[in-house]
Amino acid sequence: MFPEDFLWGAATAAYQIEGGARDGGRGTSIWDTFSHTPGKTFNGDTGDLACDHFHRFREDVKLMKSLGLHAYRFSISWPRIQPDGTGTVNAAGVDFYSELMDSLLEAEIVPVPTLYHWDLPQKLEDGGGWPNRETADRFADYADVVFRAFGDRVNQWITLNEPWCVAHLGYFSGEHAPGRKSLGDCLSAGHTLLLAHGKAVERFRTLVPNGTIGITDNVAAVHPASSSSEDFAAASRWDAYMNGWFLDPIFLGDYPDLLKSVFGDILPTITEADRKLITLPTDFLGINYYSRSIMADDPSGDGLKVRGVSQPDAPVTAMGWEIYPDGLREILEQLTARYAKPALYITENGAAFDEVADGDGVVNDIPRLEYLKAHFISAGEAIQNGVNLKGYFVWSLMDNFEWAFGYDRRFGIVHVDYGTQIRTPKASAKWYAEVIASGGQLKQRTNERP
Repeated sequence: MFPEDFLWGAATAAYQIEGGARDGGRGTSIWDTFSHTPGKTFNGDTGDLACDHFHRFREDVKLMKSLGLHAYRFSISWPRIQPDGTGTVNAAGVDFYSELMDSLLEAEIVPVPTLYHWDLPQKLEDGGGWPNRETADRFADYADVVFRAFGDRVNQWITLNEPWCVAHLGYFSGEHAPGRKSLGDCLSAGHTLLLAHGKAVERFRTLVPNGTIGITDNVAAVHPASSSSEDFAAASRWDAYMNGWFLDPIFLGDYPDLLKSVFGDILPTITEADRKLITLPTDFLGINYYSRSIMADDPSGDGLKVRGVSQPDAPVTAMGWEIYPDGLREILEQLTARYAKPALYITENGAAFDEVADGDGVVNDIPRLEYLKAHFISAGEAIQNGVNLKGYFVWSLMDNFEWAFGYDRRFGIVHVDYGTQIRTPKASAKWYAEVIASGGQLKQRTNERP
């Protein structure tokens, strides 16, 4: 089902696991500010300590090796490299990531760093944040520092993680840092993020000529709520916004026509100079998939005039997200057809469940095991149908700070006791290790529910 050279890995993000918020010269990020603002996160939780990976990374690399991971996707904290987002480089931050990467390479685990996973330096937000086009230039300079520091030994890179979430959740809905609520800021942020991606790719081609680089976007299979023409049109609008907003400019050179129609002049124009940057060739596309979107027409709504609908009695995760594995195959095939069969990686897929550890920290998380197995099968079917899928990164390696949900939601295949910082592989981790060791063979286990 999976090719011999298929890359099996797990993923994390800097602010969610590192901790050490004030250690080693790290600056303040928008998530430090946001999480310390009363009412913004569950229980007032912050990433100040998180999983203390900053001090325990060697232990975590040993854990990855014990699971047989081929690769580890992680993010580099911009304020740990440049505390103010520009200018002076923090040598201690560079040393931390250098030691992490060397440890991974010694363990024969491929490092796959993401340059940006949501932790914009606060001083750049104070200067306008992502809606300010100059932030793309600052990002290019930061990328330049990182490529020069690590490009001699790390070959596979990701520019941005989920620019849709950065723009929509950060600048429109306000659910994520920096917590703004402006459609204009949201669309401007999206445009700057595309420019930042292009500028980083441009620097990469010069500094790491033999490496590979791509972007990670969150996507969903989009279905209409009914057979009505209105709901079909609503689903098309949401698909353009959810799946095409960033990928169409990168692969096709412009925003989807539907978005131009809906947003009009408030949607930035991609100039010819912008297009040359944004469409610079990349080597792969990373996708993060968790569920599908069921959309209904909502004439009374703003903007897209759509409304999300839940499927009655559908199984859901602790996030309330429908468990819909076939959507993964569907979106992989959709992207393959629309963008001329790019090389694809699943850079995140996983689930949070309400689970309780026993006295030894053991979690028999059969629902997560079943979730992953069903999605692996769906990915395998996509490969058989001609999708050029190269690897799969489970989200997440370990329980961590789940953004606005704080420590209330656990996505990890490894349990973390936040009081003691003890890591304990869950049943899903042990099963995943068997899958990797077998080359992707998905065996039924006797303790799995039918």
